[in-house]
Amino acid sequence: MSDQQPVQMRVSLAQVDTRVGDLAGNSDLVVHRAAEAAAAGAHLVVFPEMTLTGYPPEDLVLRESFARASEQALVDLAARLAAEGLGGLAVVVGYLAHTEGSGPAPVDEPPTDDDRPSDANPRRGAPRNAAALLHGGDVVVRYYKRHLPNYGVFDEARYFVPGTELPVVRLHGVDVALTVCEDLWVEGGPCGVAGQAGVDLVVSPNASPYERAKDDLRLPLVRRRAAEARAAILYCNQVGGQDELVFDGDSMVVAPTGELLARAPQFVEHLLTVDLALDPSAVPERRDGRIGPMTVTRHVLSDEPVDAYEARPATVAEPLGDCEEVWRALVLGLRDFIDKNGMPSVVLGLSGGIDSAVCAALAVDALGADRVHGVGLPSKWSSEHSLADAEDLARRTGLQYSVVPIAPMVDAFETSVELSGVAAENLQARVRGTLLMALSNQHGHLLLTTGNKSEVAVGYSTLYGDSAGGFAPIKDVPKTLVWELARWRNAHAAERGETEPIPRNSIDKPPSAELAPGQVDSDSLPSYEELDAVIADYVDRDLGLAQLLERGHDADVVARVLRLVDSAEFKRRQSAPGTKISLKAFGRDRRLPVTNRWRETVPTVVEGAQA
Repeated sequence: MSDQQPVQMRVSLAQVDTRVGDLAGNSDLVVHRAAEAAAAGAHLVVFPEMTLTGYPPEDLVLRESFARASEQALVDLAARLAAEGLGGLAVVVGYLAHTEGSGPAPVDEPPTDDDRPSDANPRRGAPRNAAALLHGGDVVVRYYKRHLPNYGVFDEARYFVPGTELPVVRLHGVDVALTVCEDLWVEGGPCGVAGQAGVDLVVSPNASPYERAKDDLRLPLVRRRAAEARAAILYCNQVGGQDELVFDGDSMVVAPTGELLARAPQFVEHLLTVDLALDPSAVPERRDGRIGPMTVTRHVLSDEPVDAYEARPATVAEPLGDCEEVWRALVLGLRDFIDKNGMPSVVLGLSGGIDSAVCAALAVDALGADRVHGVGLPSKWSSEHSLADAEDLARRTGLQYSVVPIAPMVDAFETSVELSGVAAENLQARVRGTLLMALSNQHGHLLLTTGNKSEVAVGYSTLYGDSAGGFAPIKDVPKTLVWELARWRNAHAAERGETEPIPRNSIDKPPSAELAPGQVDSDSLPSYEELDAVIADYVDRDLGLAQLLERGHDADVVARVLRLVDSAEFKRRQSAPGTKISLKAFGRDRRLPVTNRWRETVPTVVEGAQA
């Protein structure tokens, strides 16, 4: 290899927003972006994980009809690309593969040589999380994901059989290895096998969901895998919202040395095109056959390098700041939930408080003011400033606004049934929920519920009242972060010479449900600073009581918060979906039984604490 000269290749990473189950629409998206890549002079374009089916398809995977349709869509896509003059472009696309046989996906345990099914002829059939390289109208190779994540929001061991083969395709004299997502996160996995086999380039289609600061983890990770593979890595990630998940893109190209060659912006669709100069002589040996747990197969499309051309400078997008990153995640998650489900507009109650104000601002950013309907629902306990602040928000954002006083309706209930205390307070919330749901039904709006993570954690909401709704934009946002986001969004508007969307009074005044005279949240909850700190450790990090105390949390606050969190599971089970931004969100990310007698043991130091 020492006499070989560096070879050039122009590659594109298509950071696209797919729809789960939309095989035809996703295929159209691939053709459209492939045409853009070809027009840019690319020789290879990479799409995200399971592009054809969308990700995650969840139990759709278990339908054989869907898996077979995905297989057919892949074959049809290869033919269509060639028919539209794109056959000379190598296209790597993720899809759901179907292999013959029946039965559930086996546990990914190390089988013996005699027991190991091959990727081409598996003895046990199952769906596969796969990627294929298309070229010249054909499906050239298929790669089946080796490492199946089964933690957090991932259930891939429930669905898929792991792959055992690593295909390497020679394209224009460049050896390209295929991997998929989690394969990149495992040290000694397919990237390690590729490093031992000898390759020039590793493509990595991904569907890596967003959570705060995850972009800070990706670059060091890709750098480690590039060093392990001794090859450049094309990391192409999905963008867009899918139910509770949102994907931020952040696709990148990293050289074997760890140099960041290019990076795509977050939360937008983008075609990232990069010119590579690869040195085949840097690969001392090229092997195939059995290497560790995988079998390396080699396929030749073209040995001849492309003709020399003038390289273009690559772009490296700067990562977003924390608040802007979260805001864009919430906007994209909300927009895609509404638009992908074909909903024309949203409605929400406007109390004048910070939570409904932030939700309204998010909705206006996501959908436009004409698709957002806010309703003021004052009761006899509502303060004058609450209605004034709600009206101010409507003026600032331009959303559609109306007022429906609820006092007469509450009075009608109370003349029929004697209620007091919490029951009377909750009645007000349920009247509001009933009215908002009626407006939703009447006009086709989706009702947004405005509860934040702090309230959801401790059950500080009314079932079928303020918790009513089809989507919860800030469900995974702690109250302290809600305030931070409001201040950031106003500052962002001021920097751009725009009207600040959120009234400052909504940010500055003490939070209150206003269901009783003079009521404020601090009457029944610890300070939100204390509460959010405990929730972050107990919910997100799964720390037990002893560990919480070791971290310096107040013993009385811990005892009180843990009791509230544990007893509110039945409410959370009935709550609307909302965009995940944290390490562990309520819903598919954190799954605890409703009927559950386990409680953290309370040491003597906190016995007798008021809860």
